[in-house]
Amino acid sequence: MRNPEKYWTDSATKALVGRKIVKVQYMTKDNAKESDWFQRPIFLILDDGSFLFPQSDDEGNDGGALGHSSPDEKLNEDGYYHQPIYPVLRAH
Repeated sequence: MRNPEKYWTDSATKALVGRKIVKVQYMTKDNAKESDWFQRPIFLILDDGSFLFPQSDDEGNDGGALGHSSPDEKLNEDGYYHQPIYPVLRAH
């Protein structure tokens, strides 16, 4: 692969641009157990039935937290953006 950034950007663009989030839910405890995950991440379910969820790494070893940023956020007095994080929940 000559340009992995372009490849993955194009792949994500094809899969995600124009999609609509129709439901938000956490991974079920049963799904986490079946996946051997200790953390249950939030799922963003799209209008075509596909879904997005954060992982701890690109091998899918566990769930991860999801950050959220808004275009109108301003830097706080301490110089940082304080973005909401949608945490993982314990599976067991």
